[in-house]
Amino acid sequence: MCAHVIVAEDDEKQAELVRRYLEHEGHTVGVVGDGLAALAEVRHREPDLLVLDVMMPRADGLDVVRVLRAEHREVPVLMLTARSTEDDLLLGLDLGADDYMTKPYSPRELMARVRTLLRRSRRGPAGAAGPVADRVLRVGTLAVDPDRHEVSVGDMAVECTPGEFRILAAMAAEPDRVFTRQRLLEELHGFDRYVSFRTVDVHIMNLRKKLEPAPRRPVRLLTVFGVGYKLTDPARKAPRASS
Repeated sequence: MCAHVIVAEDDEKQAELVRRYLEHEGHTVGVVGDGLAALAEVRHREPDLLVLDVMMPRADGLDVVRVLRAEHREVPVLMLTARSTEDDLLLGLDLGADDYMTKPYSPRELMARVRTLLRRSRRGPAGAAGPVADRVLRVGTLAVDPDRHEVSVGDMAVECTPGEFRILAAMAAEPDRVFTRQRLLEELHGFDRYVSFRTVDVHIMNLRKKLEPAPRRPVRLLTVFGVGYKLTDPARKAPRASS
């Protein structure tokens, strides 16, 4: 699986190490040393993957992700950072990063993460086996289009981060099924000891803000206490009129 990967890292030794490992696996690699250069390279090259350091000059990695997602660029992003708090991790994911590794990291594990992201991006959202021809997943007025990466509720388009979209597409494919947090984590990142169940909770909370008329009283994206979450059609929950 050869790909074009951009490495945005201002530490020259780290950048060279990552470049050598990526090229050893058969990928072509471009290296940049600051956030603005990373944005320019993604816009020009349209890479298969961006390996992005958080702490960089001119624009940090979080700003780079924020701009790319605002431009609706779906390049997978693997963030690298010396920050190790869960809040930092969740902020990166919330902005639209696909995965997150803290320094120091094992280069072999980094390559495993790269392979996972490339496989996922090429097979499509929610584990689809290939391109989906005009298949739209519908749960009541909610529509999820895996091929076009579009979400709408009625006539209103809904912008989702890649992580939010993967969760929503998986749940829309099986409405009313209860998904455990572990199952949703697998949709997001595979088996990853660095990512907690709180990551899923943050994505669900953000999806409720976008999909629910009253996010604190959800009717579509429901919690099944002690188990996980499920996506349902709120119209089916309406009580029958009394005779």
